[in-house]
Amino acid sequence: MVASSLVPSDSLPRRTLVLGGARSGKSAVAEAMFGDDAVRYVATARRDTSDADFEHRIAAHRIRRPQSWTVVENQDLVDTLATGAGPTLVDDIGTWLTDRIDAEQAWESPRGTVDTDPLVSAVADYPGRLVVVSPEVGLGVVPATRSGRLFRDEIGVLNQRLAQACDEVLFVIAGLTTRLK
Repeated sequence: MVASSLVPSDSLPRRTLVLGGARSGKSAVAEAMFGDDAVRYVATARRDTSDADFEHRIAAHRIRRPQSWTVVENQDLVDTLATGAGPTLVDDIGTWLTDRIDAEQAWESPRGTVDTDPLVSAVADYPGRLVVVSPEVGLGVVPATRSGRLFRDEIGVLNQRLAQACDEVLFVIAGLTTRLK
């Protein structure tokens, strides 16, 4: 079920969090919520042109997006959200969080070292239509590495906080969408 069919267009929530696992279809569901309308698409991943697989994923996302969309590649998500009010799609919070942990060299630091309060506030205060995509990684096995466990725990807590800040929360699994809030 496509997310846009879940909510009548005249009653769209202002802020939506779309959660899902890897290759669940969460990005496609989030993109479908806007149709062909003009959208600011905020890509949070730091590009690495030496990673052919990642470049292929980026290319696949680009092909899917309408020409009317403006792409912003920026890891400074808080400032990006503060400088706009139009329809915005952020994809995704997991790559943003990874970049923050890297930037603060916090992989060996205690949990909660990375301050996510400014992001949660920016999402809560965003004045326009906002759809935020984030990975749900807590459904699988316990990661074997400390960095894997740190990321799983940090994204889990951040997703909870973003869910509280959003008007609607969707969960995508196997390409199917379920409304959680």
